[in-house]
Amino acid sequence: MHASASFPQTFRRAINVALTVLLGLLLAVGATAQSFAQGRVPIVRDAEIEALVRDYARPILKAAGLSKSGIDIILVNDPSFNAFVVGRRMFINTGTLLQAETPNEVIGVIAHEAGHIAGGHQERLRDQLARMQTMALVSAVLGIGAVVAGAAAGSGELAQAGGGIVAGGGEFARRALLGYQRSEETTADRSAFDYLEATGQSTKGMLTTFQRFQNSLSLSGSRIDPYLASHPMPRERIANLDALAHSSANFDKMDPAPLQLRHDMMRAKIAVYTQSQAAPSRARKLSGIAAQYGEAHAAYVRGNPRSALAKTDALLKQQPKNPYLYELRGDVLMKLNKPVDAATAYATAIKLDPAKSGILRIAYGQALLSTGKPDSLKKAVVSIQEGLDRDRENTMGYQYLAQAYNALGEVPEAELATAEGHFYGGNYQQAKIFAARAQQKMKRGSPGWLRAQDIINFRLAKKS
Repeated sequence: MHASASFPQTFRRAINVALTVLLGLLLAVGATAQSFAQGRVPIVRDAEIEALVRDYARPILKAAGLSKSGIDIILVNDPSFNAFVVGRRMFINTGTLLQAETPNEVIGVIAHEAGHIAGGHQERLRDQLARMQTMALVSAVLGIGAVVAGAAAGSGELAQAGGGIVAGGGEFARRALLGYQRSEETTADRSAFDYLEATGQSTKGMLTTFQRFQNSLSLSGSRIDPYLASHPMPRERIANLDALAHSSANFDKMDPAPLQLRHDMMRAKIAVYTQSQAAPSRARKLSGIAAQYGEAHAAYVRGNPRSALAKTDALLKQQPKNPYLYELRGDVLMKLNKPVDAATAYATAIKLDPAKSGILRIAYGQALLSTGKPDSLKKAVVSIQEGLDRDRENTMGYQYLAQAYNALGEVPEAELATAEGHFYGGNYQQAKIFAARAQQKMKRGSPGWLRAQDIINFRLAKKS
Protein backbone atom coordinates (compact mmCIF):
# COMPACT_ATOMS: atom_id res chain seq x y z
CA MET A 1 0.00 0.00 0.00
CA HIS A 2 2.85 2.36 0.83
CA ALA A 3 4.62 1.59 -2.45
CA SER A 4 1.54 2.15 -4.58
CA ALA A 5 0.84 5.47 -2.83
CA SER A 6 4.30 6.80 -3.69
CA PHE A 7 4.23 5.43 -7.25
CA PRO A 8 2.49 8.35 -9.03
CA GLN A 9 4.80 10.94 -7.50
CA THR A 10 7.96 8.97 -8.32
CA PHE A 11 6.69 8.22 -11.82
CA ARG A 12 5.92 11.86 -12.50
CA ARG A 13 9.35 12.90 -11.20
CA ALA A 14 11.07 10.47 -13.59
CA ILE A 15 9.03 11.70 -16.55
CA ASN A 16 9.78 15.32 -15.63
CA VAL A 17 13.50 14.59 -15.55
CA ALA A 18 13.31 12.91 -18.96
CA LEU A 19 11.40 15.81 -20.47
CA THR A 20 13.83 18.31 -18.94
CA VAL A 21 16.77 16.48 -20.50
CA LEU A 22 15.17 16.47 -23.94
CA LEU A 23 14.07 20.09 -23.69
CA GLY A 24 17.54 21.14 -22.59
CA LEU A 25 19.11 19.49 -25.61
CA LEU A 26 16.68 21.18 -27.95
CA LEU A 27 17.11 24.62 -26.42
CA ALA A 28 20.90 24.42 -26.27
CA VAL A 29 21.24 23.81 -30.00
CA GLY A 30 18.19 25.60 -31.40
CA ALA A 31 18.07 28.86 -29.44
CA THR A 32 19.99 30.95 -31.96
CA ALA A 33 18.10 29.74 -35.01
CA GLN A 34 14.77 30.13 -33.22
CA SER A 35 15.57 33.68 -32.17
CA PHE A 36 16.34 34.61 -35.75
CA ALA A 37 13.23 32.91 -37.09
CA GLN A 38 11.08 34.84 -34.64
CA GLY A 39 12.71 38.15 -35.49
CA ARG A 40 14.38 38.62 -32.11
CA VAL A 41 17.88 39.09 -33.55
CA PRO A 42 18.52 42.87 -33.76
CA ILE A 43 19.69 43.37 -37.33
CA VAL A 44 21.84 46.35 -38.41
CA ARG A 45 21.65 47.74 -41.94
CA ASP A 46 24.45 49.97 -43.22
CA ALA A 47 25.69 50.23 -46.81
CA GLU A 48 29.29 51.02 -45.87
CA ILE A 49 29.76 48.28 -43.27
CA GLU A 50 28.01 45.67 -45.38
CA ALA A 51 30.23 46.48 -48.37
CA LEU A 52 33.40 46.27 -46.28
CA VAL A 53 32.49 42.96 -44.67
CA ARG A 54 31.58 41.51 -48.07
CA ASP A 55 35.01 42.61 -49.33
CA TYR A 56 36.55 40.78 -46.38
CA ALA A 57 34.53 37.67 -47.12
CA ARG A 58 34.77 37.47 -50.91
CA PRO A 59 38.21 35.76 -51.24
CA ILE A 60 37.51 33.50 -48.27
CA LEU A 61 34.19 32.29 -49.69
CA LYS A 62 35.88 31.66 -53.04
CA ALA A 63 38.61 29.59 -51.37
CA ALA A 64 35.93 27.65 -49.48
CA GLY A 65 34.00 26.93 -52.69
CA LEU A 66 31.08 29.05 -51.48
CA SER A 67 31.27 32.05 -53.80
CA LYS A 68 28.24 30.87 -55.79
CA SER A 69 26.30 29.44 -52.85
CA GLY A 70 24.29 32.57 -52.05
CA ILE A 71 25.88 33.18 -48.65
CA ASP A 72 24.39 36.25 -46.93
CA ILE A 73 26.30 38.11 -44.23
CA ILE A 74 24.05 39.73 -41.63
CA LEU A 75 25.15 42.33 -39.06
CA VAL A 76 23.79 41.90 -35.54
CA ASN A 77 23.56 44.80 -33.09
CA ASP A 78 25.28 43.09 -30.16
CA PRO A 79 28.35 44.34 -28.24
CA SER A 80 29.85 40.89 -27.68
CA PHE A 81 32.62 39.43 -29.84
CA ASN A 82 30.77 36.67 -31.63
CA ALA A 83 29.67 35.25 -34.97
CA PHE A 84 27.50 32.29 -35.97
CA VAL A 85 25.83 30.66 -38.94
CA VAL A 86 22.19 29.71 -39.57
CA GLY A 87 21.69 27.88 -42.84
CA ARG A 88 23.38 29.90 -45.60
CA ARG A 89 23.52 33.05 -43.50
CA MET A 90 26.53 34.21 -41.55
CA PHE A 91 25.82 36.55 -38.62
CA ILE A 92 28.53 38.86 -37.29
CA ASN A 93 28.08 41.01 -34.19
CA THR A 94 28.89 44.71 -34.31
CA GLY A 95 30.94 44.03 -31.17
CA THR A 96 33.23 41.82 -33.25
CA LEU A 97 33.78 44.61 -35.79
CA LEU A 98 34.32 47.22 -33.09
CA GLN A 99 36.75 45.21 -30.99
CA ALA A 100 38.78 43.85 -33.90
CA GLU A 101 41.67 46.24 -34.40
CA THR A 102 42.61 44.94 -37.85
CA PRO A 103 40.72 43.63 -40.87
CA ASN A 104 42.66 40.38 -40.49
CA GLU A 105 40.95 39.63 -37.18
CA VAL A 106 37.50 39.87 -38.77
CA ILE A 107 38.65 37.91 -41.81
CA GLY A 108 39.80 35.12 -39.48
CA VAL A 109 36.34 35.00 -37.90
CA ILE A 110 34.71 34.87 -41.34
CA ALA A 111 37.08 32.08 -42.39
CA HIS A 112 36.13 30.04 -39.32
CA GLU A 113 32.39 30.43 -39.95
CA ALA A 114 32.89 29.64 -43.63
CA GLY A 115 34.50 26.40 -42.47
CA HIS A 116 31.28 25.51 -40.67
CA ILE A 117 29.18 26.18 -43.79
CA ALA A 118 31.52 24.41 -46.22
CA GLY A 119 31.79 21.44 -43.87
CA GLY A 120 28.02 21.05 -43.62
CA HIS A 121 28.34 21.16 -39.84
CA GLN A 122 24.80 22.38 -39.22
CA GLU A 123 23.26 19.50 -41.14
CA ARG A 124 25.41 16.99 -39.29
CA LEU A 125 24.67 18.69 -36.00
CA ARG A 126 20.97 18.16 -36.57
CA ASP A 127 21.65 14.46 -37.21
CA GLN A 128 23.80 14.30 -34.09
CA LEU A 129 21.08 16.03 -32.08
CA ALA A 130 18.57 13.43 -33.23
CA ARG A 131 20.91 10.66 -32.07
CA MET A 132 21.47 12.37 -28.74
CA GLN A 133 17.74 12.78 -28.28
CA THR A 134 17.30 9.09 -28.97
CA MET A 135 20.01 8.28 -26.43
CA ALA A 136 18.35 10.46 -23.81
CA LEU A 137 14.94 8.99 -24.64
CA VAL A 138 16.20 5.40 -24.32
CA SER A 139 17.73 6.27 -20.95
CA ALA A 140 14.46 7.88 -19.91
CA VAL A 141 12.45 4.80 -20.93
CA LEU A 142 14.83 2.43 -19.13
CA GLY A 143 14.82 4.66 -16.08
CA ILE A 144 11.05 4.98 -16.01
CA GLY A 145 10.80 1.20 -16.38
CA ALA A 146 13.01 0.77 -13.35
CA VAL A 147 10.90 3.29 -11.43
CA VAL A 148 7.73 1.38 -12.32
CA ALA A 149 9.30 -1.94 -11.35
CA GLY A 150 10.57 -0.49 -8.08
CA ALA A 151 7.18 0.99 -7.28
CA ALA A 152 5.41 -2.28 -8.05
CA ALA A 153 7.86 -4.24 -5.92
CA GLY A 154 7.79 -1.71 -3.12
CA SER A 155 11.55 -1.12 -3.59
CA GLY A 156 12.52 2.49 -3.03
CA GLU A 157 16.15 1.71 -3.96
CA LEU A 158 15.19 0.33 -7.37
CA ALA A 159 12.94 3.34 -8.05
CA GLN A 160 15.75 5.69 -7.04
CA ALA A 161 18.16 3.84 -9.31
CA GLY A 162 15.70 4.30 -12.17
CA GLY A 163 15.70 8.04 -11.60
CA GLY A 164 19.50 7.92 -11.72
CA ILE A 165 19.42 6.16 -15.08
CA VAL A 166 17.20 8.94 -16.49
CA ALA A 167 19.40 11.76 -15.23
CA GLY A 168 22.67 9.97 -16.01
CA GLY A 169 21.60 9.10 -19.56
CA GLY A 170 20.64 12.70 -20.20
CA GLU A 171 23.97 13.97 -18.87
CA PHE A 172 25.88 11.48 -21.01
CA ALA A 173 23.91 12.59 -24.09
CA ARG A 174 24.60 16.23 -23.33
CA ARG A 175 28.35 15.67 -22.92
CA ALA A 176 28.48 13.61 -26.10
CA LEU A 177 26.72 16.35 -28.06
CA LEU A 178 29.02 19.05 -26.71
CA GLY A 179 32.03 16.89 -27.49
CA TYR A 180 30.79 16.60 -31.06
CA GLN A 181 30.44 20.38 -31.29
CA ARG A 182 34.00 20.83 -30.02
CA SER A 183 35.31 18.52 -32.74
CA GLU A 184 33.48 20.54 -35.38
CA GLU A 185 34.94 23.78 -34.01
CA THR A 186 38.43 22.30 -34.31
CA THR A 187 37.69 21.26 -37.89
CA ALA A 188 36.46 24.77 -38.71
CA ASP A 189 39.66 26.23 -37.23
CA ARG A 190 41.76 24.07 -39.55
CA SER A 191 39.57 24.95 -42.54
CA ALA A 192 39.95 28.64 -41.70
CA PHE A 193 43.73 28.26 -41.76
CA ASP A 194 43.56 26.61 -45.18
CA TYR A 195 41.37 29.40 -46.58
CA LEU A 196 43.66 32.11 -45.22
CA GLU A 197 46.69 30.33 -46.64
CA ALA A 198 45.02 29.91 -50.04
CA THR A 199 44.24 33.63 -50.19
CA GLY A 200 47.69 34.73 -49.00
CA GLN A 201 46.45 36.21 -45.73
CA SER A 202 47.84 36.03 -42.22
CA THR A 203 46.47 33.76 -39.48
CA LYS A 204 47.70 36.18 -36.83
CA GLY A 205 44.21 37.69 -36.52
CA MET A 206 42.78 34.29 -35.59
CA LEU A 207 45.30 33.88 -32.81
CA THR A 208 44.60 37.40 -31.56
CA THR A 209 40.91 36.54 -31.39
CA PHE A 210 41.50 33.36 -29.37
CA GLN A 211 43.85 35.23 -27.03
CA ARG A 212 41.11 37.78 -26.45
CA PHE A 213 38.75 34.96 -25.43
CA GLN A 214 41.36 33.50 -23.10
CA ASN A 215 42.04 36.86 -21.46
CA SER A 216 38.32 37.43 -20.97
CA LEU A 217 38.02 34.12 -19.13
CA SER A 218 41.06 34.89 -16.99
CA LEU A 219 39.80 38.35 -16.05
CA SER A 220 36.34 37.02 -15.18
CA GLY A 221 37.78 34.35 -12.91
CA SER A 222 35.59 31.79 -14.65
CA ARG A 223 36.30 28.11 -14.18
CA ILE A 224 34.76 26.07 -16.96
CA ASP A 225 34.46 22.30 -17.19
CA PRO A 226 35.91 21.63 -20.67
CA TYR A 227 33.51 18.72 -21.08
CA LEU A 228 30.55 21.08 -20.65
CA ALA A 229 31.72 23.63 -23.25
CA SER A 230 30.60 23.61 -26.88
CA HIS A 231 33.86 25.18 -28.12
CA PRO A 232 37.44 24.08 -27.45
CA MET A 233 38.97 26.01 -24.58
CA PRO A 234 40.89 29.12 -25.76
CA ARG A 235 44.24 27.85 -24.43
CA GLU A 236 43.73 24.58 -26.28
CA ARG A 237 42.82 26.37 -29.50
CA ILE A 238 45.86 28.62 -29.30
CA ALA A 239 48.14 25.63 -28.69
CA ASN A 240 46.66 23.77 -31.66
CA LEU A 241 46.97 26.70 -34.06
CA ASP A 242 50.10 28.49 -32.89
CA ALA A 243 52.66 26.18 -34.50
CA LEU A 244 50.54 25.83 -37.63
CA ALA A 245 50.08 29.59 -37.97
CA HIS A 246 53.74 30.39 -37.50
CA SER A 247 54.68 27.90 -40.21
CA SER A 248 52.94 30.11 -42.77
CA ALA A 249 55.00 32.53 -44.83
CA ASN A 250 52.09 34.97 -44.53
CA PHE A 251 52.05 35.13 -40.73
CA ASP A 252 53.54 38.64 -40.47
CA LYS A 253 51.75 39.98 -43.53
CA MET A 254 49.99 43.27 -42.80
CA ASP A 255 46.62 44.40 -44.08
CA PRO A 256 46.84 46.95 -46.93
CA ALA A 257 46.79 50.53 -45.61
CA PRO A 258 43.61 51.55 -47.53
CA LEU A 259 41.78 48.52 -46.13
CA GLN A 260 42.96 49.32 -42.61
CA LEU A 261 41.67 52.88 -43.01
CA ARG A 262 38.25 51.62 -44.11
CA HIS A 263 38.26 49.32 -41.09
CA ASP A 264 39.10 52.16 -38.71
CA MET A 265 36.39 54.37 -40.21
CA MET A 266 33.90 51.55 -39.76
CA ARG A 267 34.91 51.15 -36.11
CA ALA A 268 34.50 54.88 -35.52
CA LYS A 269 30.99 54.77 -36.98
CA ILE A 270 29.97 51.72 -34.94
CA ALA A 271 31.30 53.33 -31.76
CA VAL A 272 29.17 56.42 -32.32
CA TYR A 273 25.95 54.55 -33.03
CA THR A 274 26.25 51.78 -30.44
CA GLN A 275 28.11 53.16 -27.45
CA SER A 276 26.21 56.34 -26.57
CA GLN A 277 28.25 58.44 -24.10
CA ALA A 278 31.29 56.17 -24.48
CA ALA A 279 31.43 56.75 -28.24
CA PRO A 280 33.60 59.91 -28.25
CA SER A 281 36.28 58.29 -26.12
CA ARG A 282 36.23 55.23 -28.35
CA ALA A 283 36.52 57.39 -31.47
CA ARG A 284 39.42 59.38 -29.95
CA LYS A 285 41.49 56.19 -29.76
CA LEU A 286 41.57 56.34 -33.55
CA SER A 287 43.46 59.04 -35.41
CA GLY A 288 43.42 61.04 -38.60
CA ILE A 289 40.57 60.53 -41.03
CA ALA A 290 38.96 57.77 -38.98
CA ALA A 291 38.72 59.99 -35.90
CA GLN A 292 37.34 62.88 -37.98
CA TYR A 293 34.78 60.53 -39.48
CA GLY A 294 33.66 59.51 -36.01
CA GLU A 295 33.34 63.14 -35.00
CA ALA A 296 31.18 63.92 -38.06
CA HIS A 297 28.82 61.06 -37.23
CA ALA A 298 28.78 62.06 -33.57
CA ALA A 299 27.73 65.60 -34.49
CA TYR A 300 24.94 64.20 -36.65
CA VAL A 301 23.71 61.83 -33.93
CA ARG A 302 23.77 64.57 -31.26
CA GLY A 303 21.52 66.81 -33.31
CA ASN A 304 24.12 69.29 -34.57
CA PRO A 305 23.67 68.88 -38.35
CA ARG A 306 25.46 72.10 -39.31
CA SER A 307 28.60 70.98 -37.52
CA ALA A 308 28.21 67.51 -39.05
CA LEU A 309 27.92 69.03 -42.53
CA ALA A 310 31.07 71.11 -42.06
CA LYS A 311 33.02 68.08 -40.81
CA THR A 312 31.72 65.93 -43.69
CA ASP A 313 32.66 68.51 -46.30
CA ALA A 314 36.16 68.72 -44.80
CA LEU A 315 36.49 64.96 -45.12
CA LEU A 316 35.26 65.06 -48.72
CA LYS A 317 38.23 67.29 -49.59
CA GLN A 318 40.48 64.44 -48.44
CA GLN A 319 38.39 61.61 -49.92
CA PRO A 320 36.38 63.07 -52.82
CA LYS A 321 35.46 59.62 -54.19
CA ASN A 322 34.19 58.07 -50.96
CA PRO A 323 30.51 57.19 -51.58
CA TYR A 324 29.72 56.89 -47.89
CA LEU A 325 30.80 60.44 -47.16
CA TYR A 326 28.21 61.53 -49.72
CA GLU A 327 25.72 59.24 -48.03
CA LEU A 328 26.45 60.94 -44.70
CA ARG A 329 26.14 64.32 -46.41
CA GLY A 330 22.71 63.28 -47.69
CA ASP A 331 21.65 62.15 -44.21
CA VAL A 332 22.74 65.46 -42.71
CA LEU A 333 20.96 67.49 -45.39
CA MET A 334 17.76 65.52 -44.78
CA LYS A 335 17.98 66.49 -41.13
CA LEU A 336 18.45 70.11 -42.24
CA ASN A 337 15.22 69.75 -44.28
CA LYS A 338 17.01 70.15 -47.61
CA PRO A 339 15.75 67.12 -49.53
CA VAL A 340 16.73 68.47 -52.97
CA ASP A 341 20.36 68.87 -51.92
CA ALA A 342 20.19 65.55 -50.09
CA ALA A 343 18.99 63.83 -53.26
CA THR A 344 22.01 65.23 -55.12
CA ALA A 345 24.34 63.85 -52.45
CA TYR A 346 22.71 60.41 -52.52
CA ALA A 347 22.82 60.35 -56.33
CA THR A 348 26.57 60.98 -56.18
CA ALA A 349 26.96 58.21 -53.58
CA ILE A 350 25.17 55.80 -55.92
CA LYS A 351 27.49 56.67 -58.81
CA LEU A 352 30.60 56.13 -56.68
CA ASP A 353 29.40 52.98 -54.89
CA PRO A 354 31.12 49.87 -56.31
CA ALA A 355 28.89 47.60 -54.22
CA LYS A 356 25.69 48.93 -55.86
CA SER A 357 23.92 48.98 -52.51
CA GLY A 358 20.15 48.94 -52.47
CA ILE A 359 20.25 50.99 -49.27
CA LEU A 360 21.65 54.02 -51.10
CA ARG A 361 19.00 53.82 -53.82
CA ILE A 362 16.26 53.67 -51.20
CA ALA A 363 17.76 56.69 -49.42
CA TYR A 364 17.83 58.58 -52.72
CA GLY A 365 14.20 57.67 -53.31
CA GLN A 366 13.27 58.85 -49.82
CA ALA A 367 14.89 62.23 -50.49
CA LEU A 368 13.04 62.55 -53.80
CA LEU A 369 9.81 61.63 -52.04
CA SER A 370 10.39 64.35 -49.46
CA THR A 371 10.52 67.06 -52.14
CA GLY A 372 6.82 66.48 -52.88
CA LYS A 373 7.30 67.30 -56.58
CA PRO A 374 5.30 65.10 -59.01
CA ASP A 375 8.29 64.40 -61.26
CA SER A 376 10.43 63.59 -58.24
CA LEU A 377 7.75 61.24 -56.91
CA LYS A 378 7.91 59.15 -60.09
CA LYS A 379 11.71 59.05 -59.87
CA ALA A 380 11.37 58.07 -56.21
CA VAL A 381 9.28 55.03 -57.14
CA VAL A 382 11.86 53.95 -59.71
CA SER A 383 14.82 54.41 -57.36
CA ILE A 384 13.18 52.71 -54.38
CA GLN A 385 12.08 49.78 -56.53
CA GLU A 386 15.62 49.44 -57.88
CA GLY A 387 16.87 49.38 -54.31
CA LEU A 388 14.35 46.72 -53.33
CA ASP A 389 15.28 44.62 -56.36
CA ARG A 390 18.77 44.46 -54.84
CA ASP A 391 17.60 44.22 -51.24
CA ARG A 392 14.27 42.37 -51.08
CA GLU A 393 14.10 42.25 -47.28
CA ASN A 394 14.52 45.98 -46.64
CA THR A 395 11.22 46.61 -44.84
CA MET A 396 11.75 50.39 -44.60
CA GLY A 397 12.05 50.54 -48.37
CA TYR A 398 8.52 49.20 -48.76
CA GLN A 399 7.22 51.88 -46.41
CA TYR A 400 8.78 54.62 -48.55
CA LEU A 401 7.52 52.93 -51.71
CA ALA A 402 3.98 52.85 -50.31
CA GLN A 403 4.23 56.54 -49.41
CA ALA A 404 5.40 57.41 -52.93
CA TYR A 405 2.57 55.44 -54.55
CA ASN A 406 0.03 57.05 -52.22
CA ALA A 407 1.34 60.51 -53.10
CA LEU A 408 0.85 59.64 -56.78
CA GLY A 409 -2.68 58.37 -56.11
CA GLU A 410 -1.80 54.79 -57.02
CA VAL A 411 -3.59 53.15 -54.11
CA PRO A 412 -3.46 49.46 -55.15
CA GLU A 413 0.31 49.66 -55.65
CA ALA A 414 0.65 51.40 -52.28
CA GLU A 415 -1.30 48.63 -50.57
CA LEU A 416 0.76 45.93 -52.27
CA ALA A 417 3.98 47.67 -51.15
CA THR A 418 2.59 47.77 -47.61
CA ALA A 419 1.79 44.06 -47.88
CA GLU A 420 5.37 43.36 -49.01
CA GLY A 421 6.76 45.29 -46.06
CA HIS A 422 4.65 43.30 -43.60
CA PHE A 423 5.56 40.07 -45.38
CA TYR A 424 9.32 40.57 -45.16
CA GLY A 425 8.90 41.84 -41.61
CA GLY A 426 7.30 38.53 -40.65
CA ASN A 427 3.82 39.96 -39.99
CA TYR A 428 2.05 37.56 -42.34
CA GLN A 429 -1.48 38.26 -41.15
CA GLN A 430 -1.24 41.97 -41.97
CA ALA A 431 0.55 41.12 -45.21
CA LYS A 432 -2.39 38.98 -46.33
CA ILE A 433 -4.90 41.67 -45.38
CA PHE A 434 -3.16 44.37 -47.45
CA ALA A 435 -2.49 41.95 -50.32
CA ALA A 436 -6.19 41.13 -50.48
CA ARG A 437 -7.10 44.83 -50.48
CA ALA A 438 -4.60 45.51 -53.27
CA GLN A 439 -5.75 42.55 -55.34
CA GLN A 440 -9.37 43.72 -55.35
CA LYS A 441 -8.33 46.86 -57.22
CA MET A 442 -5.93 45.19 -59.68
CA LYS A 443 -6.49 43.53 -63.04
CA ARG A 444 -6.76 39.79 -62.61
CA GLY A 445 -3.61 38.04 -63.80
CA SER A 446 -1.45 41.19 -63.79
CA PRO A 447 2.02 40.97 -62.16
CA GLY A 448 0.81 42.87 -59.09
CA TRP A 449 -2.30 40.69 -58.79
CA LEU A 450 -0.17 37.53 -58.99
CA ARG A 451 2.26 38.79 -56.37
CA ALA A 452 -0.65 39.62 -54.06
CA GLN A 453 -1.95 36.09 -54.62
CA ASP A 454 1.45 34.65 -53.65
CA ILE A 455 1.29 36.54 -50.36
CA ILE A 456 -2.30 35.47 -49.71
CA ASN A 457 -1.44 31.81 -50.38
CA PHE A 458 1.76 31.84 -48.31
CA ARG A 459 1.94 29.30 -45.51
CA LEU A 460 4.75 28.83 -43.03
CA ALA A 461 6.47 25.46 -43.40
CA LYS A 462 5.55 23.10 -40.60
CA LYS A 463 8.31 22.37 -38.14
CA SER A 464 9.67 18.86 -38.54
